[in-house]
Amino acid sequence: MHTVSITPHWTITDDSGQQLSPRLLSLLAEVQEHGSLSGACKHTGASYRHAWNLVRQGQAQLGMPLLNMDRGKGSTLTPLAERLVWAGHRIQARLSPTLESLASELEAELGRVLSAGATGLRVHASHGFAVEKLLEVLAQRGERIDRKYVGSQEGVASLHAGSCDLAGFHVPQGVFEDVALQHYAQWLSPKHSRVIHMATRRQGLFVAHGNPLEIYGVQDLARKGVRFVNRQPSSGTRFLLECCLRQAKVPTSQIAGWELAEFTHAAVAAYVASGMADVGFGVEPPARRFKLDFVPVATERYFFLCRDADLQRPELQAVLEVMRGEAFHAVVNALPGYSAVKCGQVETLQKAFPQMASGRRR
Repeated sequence: MHTVSITPHWTITDDSGQQLSPRLLSLLAEVQEHGSLSGACKHTGASYRHAWNLVRQGQAQLGMPLLNMDRGKGSTLTPLAERLVWAGHRIQARLSPTLESLASELEAELGRVLSAGATGLRVHASHGFAVEKLLEVLAQRGERIDRKYVGSQEGVASLHAGSCDLAGFHVPQGVFEDVALQHYAQWLSPKHSRVIHMATRRQGLFVAHGNPLEIYGVQDLARKGVRFVNRQPSSGTRFLLECCLRQAKVPTSQIAGWELAEFTHAAVAAYVASGMADVGFGVEPPARRFKLDFVPVATERYFFLCRDADLQRPELQAVLEVMRGEAFHAVVNALPGYSAVKCGQVETLQKAFPQMASGRRR
């Protein structure tokens, strides 16, 4: 099996054609993470002298300082360096899912040529954190996975059309469960489909550390001066937020930034953490990663949808084996706001959602 990897890469070039060192951009990110240049050097194994030379070269190229050096207090990033670091975070968060999907497509094409037409399990799911961990474990085991990161609506529609074998989708618990099922209903087939439990998880608001604007619920998104960053229309997360706003009687036309959309939870969190928006909506892990505060709003269940006839396929059995293992449960439970309760359990749609037991769907 051959693995294809595509990663984002960006550069800054001055008028003379000289490029800012990519190593400097990585170093500044480490300074942000570890609080000082010496801490960054300790973590990366680089010498302090080499790191300081990189900083000096960068400052000379840009014509502005990148580090504040305070005796006894270590080093902190200047506003320019902060902008550079957050630009890198946003590039990574925004482009990685697209590039990973493309790499998976190329990997599948290469595999078909090298392995006499062999195909992998086709997984269409959002770029969620438990899903990402599962795909990492499967790749480590040598399982052939053809993945594509899409929103929940597109995922279940792909399975219905026969374009994938596993589709990720999430359904809120409580008052919004019925309306969510109605949203997906045209692509659900209770007679022929099964759901595989992945996790329960919390969705909520991403706000700056300390919540300086005192944003405590979706009603605050419409306040004057509050800047919001959204998810794309086909995402289950945006659908959940729309449900919450309708319940709170908040018109989306009153929310500054409603039309501004990112395609992943991490991209939304990076946007807020960079100071370009005051609040976003998503799952908890990226909020913690970027040192934001998280205001819980709803709990939901994340599932994989599959065809009953495919459950005995070796590729799908391999997925279930991983999902049912204690090691993977520990990985999921370690994600902030996630629980691996029922992870790997297979149920009919009627069992998972008793309100569907009337058999009114195909």
